[in-house]
Amino acid sequence: MPASHPAPESAHHLLVPFATASAPECRALLSGFALPGLTALLAELTLVASETGDDQDLDAPHERALASALGLQAAGADCLSPGRFPWAAASSEQPLQPQAWFTPSHFQVGMDQVTLLPGDRLALMDADARPLFDALTPLAAEDGIELFYESATRWRATGEPLRDLVCASLDRVSGRSVADWTPTQGRHPLITRLQSEAQMLFYTHPVNDRREAAHQPIVNGFWVHGAGALTQPIAEPQRPTQPDTLRQAALLGDWRSWQQAWQALDSGAIAELLARARAGEPVTLTLCGERGWAQWALRPHGLGQRLIRALPSLRGIPPAWKHLDTL
Repeated sequence: MPASHPAPESAHHLLVPFATASAPECRALLSGFALPGLTALLAELTLVASETGDDQDLDAPHERALASALGLQAAGADCLSPGRFPWAAASSEQPLQPQAWFTPSHFQVGMDQVTLLPGDRLALMDADARPLFDALTPLAAEDGIELFYESATRWRATGEPLRDLVCASLDRVSGRSVADWTPTQGRHPLITRLQSEAQMLFYTHPVNDRREAAHQPIVNGFWVHGAGALTQPIAEPQRPTQPDTLRQAALLGDWRSWQQAWQALDSGAIAELLARARAGEPVTLTLCGERGWAQWALRPHGLGQRLIRALPSLRGIPPAWKHLDTL
């Protein structure tokens, strides 16, 4: 639940996805994790907002935090309901039109679960993705959905069937069992049928023959995410800076790379934000885990507040990992 209102958007807002993760391997790293830049920055800032959820929520905390920063809920859409952030529509020139992202994926069948590997995990390129898109387009049109090719791993879908679609975000499902998330999309028979048709269509497609011959995972389906529509346009505010290195490492379960990415961030973007904060510039920091997010900002302090803030310094500044452990 939100602890307070987010800070007004500053010119320097750093939003960090996967600042921590729920995996035990990640949690085990935290207590021995030295991030001097982050520790010093948090000592300069004031906690202004937070939200706590569950790592089974349909939307990742960094997506909820970004939606708050962009003011999506002010557009009148049901953006505060789980699985209802209309990212595809919000990024288009027709935000009132129902839209969604279709991401070509590999559904990896194991002994006891089916795991989703999205296109960016497959090194999917245009030469393979475009023929699959062309094959799916007429099938989608039969169901009132028009497809537009934007990249190998992101196809824009438009059409009325997407207006009330509830779906788990790609970052929630990537690398995980789809059993926890499929019932959400299964409540929409048209989408379920289209996914089944795509599976059969792709399975026998020459693209997958080539991929199998090259020992690459085949593309045997797609995942729907970011569906819905806004009810009124919104002015695009300045977007937060959002580094992707932690996210990429976390989704791969590569915790050594995740730790190295944090160290690089601590000496880079975090150090820059710390310098701006100490110079009195307005700065905002949002750290996101898999259960929740928290936001800090530079706030002016009166004498009483400065004395209160000085007490932790006398006792010692809490290390950054204690903040990360709450997310």
